[in-house]
Amino acid sequence: MYDLQKASMWKRISAFLFDAILLGIVAVLFAWCLSAALGYDGYTDALDAAYARYGEMYGVDLNLSLTEYDALSPQEVETLNTAYAAMTEDEEAVHAYNMIINLTLLITSLGILAGFVVMEFIIPLKLGNGQTLGKKIFGIGLMQQDGVKVNGKILFIRTILGKYTMETMVPVLIVMMIWFGILGLAGTLVLAGIGLIQLLMLICSKRRLVIHDALAATVAVDIGSQLIFENREAMIAYKEKIHAEQAARAAY
Repeated sequence: MYDLQKASMWKRISAFLFDAILLGIVAVLFAWCLSAALGYDGYTDALDAAYARYGEMYGVDLNLSLTEYDALSPQEVETLNTAYAAMTEDEEAVHAYNMIINLTLLITSLGILAGFVVMEFIIPLKLGNGQTLGKKIFGIGLMQQDGVKVNGKILFIRTILGKYTMETMVPVLIVMMIWFGILGLAGTLVLAGIGLIQLLMLICSKRRLVIHDALAATVAVDIGSQLIFENREAMIAYKEKIHAEQAARAAY
């Protein structure tokens, strides 16, 4: 009935990089404001003071790198472990450590969420046709795979469930839990699995879709040449018109 004028890969990559920079700026600014409001620096200062206090008390450096730790003698390792054990009995230090972990997860999650809500949901709703600022600059739009214009529900699925939850926060949280020692090999395997699924979908799917486009049934198109219908009724009416014209031209 009509041709799919899919946006070129280079345009999509350029728009993605532009949007990613802006999203990162919004996320960092929001995270910084949230960090100040929640007193994050106070907990880091308390933990640093505890490290310095117990390090001085036992004559050890509690901020050793892995290389420095491997170079310690058995006696030094024992002293270091004693210092750590003593610090774990300090309720203030333990509380500061737990708050740092919890606030890091919270601030990171909400900061990234704010970036996606502003740059990938509110702005596309205002500009229309699912266009972010990057897509607007490079002449890219979004539509549903049947040619119908995207709406708020579709953008929510694509942005919040697809881009934010599955493609961003799941990997980010896994990386953070690996960093804090909560996850090990299992987290690495899950990360690899997500990356492999994304790669296979991009390479093997007929329309070269990624997870967020597959979830929302959307496709990035060249906005200047693509026919996009306002709603399903307009799409059905157009198809009926084309079918009638074809039937009228057919030989009996």
